[in-house]
Amino acid sequence: MQNKGAIRTFAILLALVSLYQLIFTYQTRRVENEAKAVALGDPQVEFTYLDSIANEPVYNFMFGLRSYTYKECKEREINFGLDLKGGMNLILEVKVADVLKALSNYNTDPTFNEALQIAEQKEKNTSADFVTLFYEAFTELDSEARLAAIFNTPEMKGRIDYNTSNDDVLKVIRVESQSAIDNAFNILRTRIDRFGVSQPNVQKLEKAGRVLVELPGIKDPQRVRKLLQGTASLEFWETYEMSEIVNSLIQANQKVTEIEAAKAEANKPAEEEVAKVETEEVKEDGLLADLDAEDSAVDSLQAETTKSLFSVLMPSQRQGGPLVGMALSKDTAKVNSYLALPQVQSVFPKNVRFMWGVKALPQRKLQDGTMSKDQIFELIAIKVSSHDGRPPLEGDVITSARAETGQRGDYEVSMGMNAEGANVWARLTKSNIDKSIAIVLDGYVYSYPTVNGEIKGGRSSITGNFSPEEAKDLANILKSGKLPAPARIVEDTVVGPSLGEEAVDSGLSSFMWAFLVVLVYMVFFYGFKAGLVSDLALIANMFFILGVLASFGAVLTLPGIAGIVLTIGMSVDANVLIYERIREELSAGKGVRLAVADGYKNAFSAIIDSNVTTFLTGLILFVFGTGPIKGFATTLMIGIATSFFCAIFITRLIFERMLESKADLKFGTKMTEGFLKNTKIKFLEKKKTFFIISAVALLVSVGSLATHGLKLGIDFSGGRNYVIRFDETVSASDIKKSLDAEFEGSNVEVKTYGSDNQVRIATNYMIDENGEEIDNQLEQKLYNGLKTYLGTNVTFDEFIDNYRMSSQKVGPTIASDIKTKAYYSIAFSLIVIFLYILIRFRNWEYGLGAVAALMHDVIIVLGVFSMFYSIVPFSLEIDQAFIAAILTVIGYSINDTVVVFDRIREYLGLHPKKNKGEVVDSALNSTMSRTVNTSFTTFVVLLVIFLFGGEVIQGFVFAIMLGVVVGTYSSLFIATPVTFSVIDAREKKKLAAKKK
Repeated sequence: MQNKGAIRTFAILLALVSLYQLIFTYQTRRVENEAKAVALGDPQVEFTYLDSIANEPVYNFMFGLRSYTYKECKEREINFGLDLKGGMNLILEVKVADVLKALSNYNTDPTFNEALQIAEQKEKNTSADFVTLFYEAFTELDSEARLAAIFNTPEMKGRIDYNTSNDDVLKVIRVESQSAIDNAFNILRTRIDRFGVSQPNVQKLEKAGRVLVELPGIKDPQRVRKLLQGTASLEFWETYEMSEIVNSLIQANQKVTEIEAAKAEANKPAEEEVAKVETEEVKEDGLLADLDAEDSAVDSLQAETTKSLFSVLMPSQRQGGPLVGMALSKDTAKVNSYLALPQVQSVFPKNVRFMWGVKALPQRKLQDGTMSKDQIFELIAIKVSSHDGRPPLEGDVITSARAETGQRGDYEVSMGMNAEGANVWARLTKSNIDKSIAIVLDGYVYSYPTVNGEIKGGRSSITGNFSPEEAKDLANILKSGKLPAPARIVEDTVVGPSLGEEAVDSGLSSFMWAFLVVLVYMVFFYGFKAGLVSDLALIANMFFILGVLASFGAVLTLPGIAGIVLTIGMSVDANVLIYERIREELSAGKGVRLAVADGYKNAFSAIIDSNVTTFLTGLILFVFGTGPIKGFATTLMIGIATSFFCAIFITRLIFERMLESKADLKFGTKMTEGFLKNTKIKFLEKKKTFFIISAVALLVSVGSLATHGLKLGIDFSGGRNYVIRFDETVSASDIKKSLDAEFEGSNVEVKTYGSDNQVRIATNYMIDENGEEIDNQLEQKLYNGLKTYLGTNVTFDEFIDNYRMSSQKVGPTIASDIKTKAYYSIAFSLIVIFLYILIRFRNWEYGLGAVAALMHDVIIVLGVFSMFYSIVPFSLEIDQAFIAAILTVIGYSINDTVVVFDRIREYLGLHPKKNKGEVVDSALNSTMSRTVNTSFTTFVVLLVIFLFGGEVIQGFVFAIMLGVVVGTYSSLFIATPVTFSVIDAREKKKLAAKKK
């Protein structure tokens, strides 16, 4: 093997990078375990402890070369997704009142604004829509008032003019408000997708304008809140130079000092009395016998009188510009309160406005020499130059925005403006040469660059010492469009995992046990040394996968684990292919060294083909998929790359080192050497039998799908949500069992919601029915199912009043466009697989056989789920995890099929004159050992997880198990027979044409 040094170096570097990335997860877990030990089960104490050490160093890298705080380690750890660990739960609301204000161009008509206020009050006590309530209030206030006078704005031109009737205006604003709310929902979805969260849950709620958002593995909730609530209200403001208002600042400081001194004087008697009492108590304890109480009180009073604006607003060292000072984050509210005082405002120009910078400055040394743990923010002086108080230029003129690297290597956001904006921008920059223009987003200053000259053409950049993440966030908000009204967070809660802690623990532990079984099996089948080498490759592969996932900041979800399971199967498959080839070369009489070299060489083609086809599938799913599809594709692509490297290069390096040391290498044991060596199954001869079996299975599956259908999960169907609070801690899994019996035939999800004594229950029971009577019926069933956990003597009315905290109807998580994208991505991946096989095998029939096998496998898996969902004792519902399971089936099936095709191609090349049917049968028989070993090891991993991983994930694992069995069958008995049936028909047709 050439370039051994380079491969060895790359392997060492990859291992070091993976170790470096994973060490942060270890350090985070260590600190969090310490917090749990300190908290003794109190979550509030645990949170306070972690918050207090957020900026404390907890990990010294390279013997103190670089220290990482707990917060920094937390940002770099591997995170579990919402289904495994929980995450952030938000309910956002776009108020229809705000939309109407925006549609009216913020009209100040008193009747209009009073009608909005009345409608908002009435909305709380009725189910009527807001537009109707607004119009009723509007006409009640003034029966002659015309809506056209309010909504005849430039934006509504062509739809509303001065002569439009109230009824027609009402129709327009009703359509526009609904459109605006739908647009807000789409913008929120777009922002979340661009935020890079894996498997987000975004649902419309029954109440107009409300959206439920669940985000897994969130490390920075404040960043999420800012992204989701941001209205992209970009503004460009002129500024005051510090030199222009420095005297006003000095006067303001004097005013604050006088006000605080007056307060202290007024409180002096109370302060002296408190000091006297405290000193007497201390003296009684014999602790401060020499302390003079009077001096203490005077010192306290003097400390109070030193309060001033400059005591919380630190001066800036910067020469020139609009920066008036800086403050610790804890002092910003105090600065705001001082600047809001009427006596203080009177000393400043009337058109000055103060805004804080959005980004905290680096930590700095305080007067005592220690580093500040609190963040420091800048205060900027804004000049209001318009009569209406609006900025000279707003963000609606922005036509494009993207994050870029500037000339000095720093990050910035480039913007393009429309013609109108470009003209205003040129005038604004021309009149402010050598002064600053503040670029403000949602009330915070992102940058205040100095204007060097007039800027024409509308192309500009926002600079502000951004990090890559901050620049990307700003560009994303601007690209996402401007919300018609701000999305306000009306509920913000931490949600527990959908699988439950017990299911997660049992699932992960069963996965580890299953992995251990595979390691033992490889040693058993291929001997101690060869088996141990493959085991080292498998362990290294898992290590590399986790390390790369951590490097990418990925979130590990249940579909992601499905991708890892498939990767293990492919990693085992690569080792088995190589070992089986080596065994064949040894059987042919070659020496061990030559057999190893030829084994790797001959197996390479099959390994590369199977890996490339599966990788292309993963790439297409990643590009076109969303949510669980993207999570599956991410881990699959990473796993394919690492497993290929480990199987081809790592094991080869180890074997060559062993051969150099003249180790005795064997690739089998006495029990396994002859395993499936001389099979002589007539695959093509019996193809009609297998076609009939498959045809029957397909007909039954299609018939069941047409008549019985599938059991759709809440992800697809939507449902009703209930938040229930209990008096004591409850188990989500136990509650689910109780409710499953009550809501028989429907799906029930139970999650811990906030605290341990609160859960959120979702069910799609009678989802298509509406009305108060249906709601009462469901709540009665809910009460019946929860009686055991409510305590004795709790009536239904008490349950509704005191235990049921909220209820709402939600739409499906998987919206129609997401389902459409899933269909397209799968269809496109099938086309790409067909084209790749066509190019590699130079025969379109191979591609046809592969696609036929894949469709066969998917239909049968769906059919089994349709036939047995009401029979088996575990859930067979169609949800987001099931999508990942189907994708795993596709990946496994194509991998198996391509390996078989590769051996057939090889045998046909070696024996061109022999009967084609015999050659194909011989090739298929030669792959039996590899096929059985790969399928068996993958199936064992899944079986252990199925048996011991908990009932919550049994349906998900069952789908993959079924796919492994069906995929193995189809690669041998469907793909190959279909391919050669078409080839035979084509050749017979050619032969018949020649005879004519």
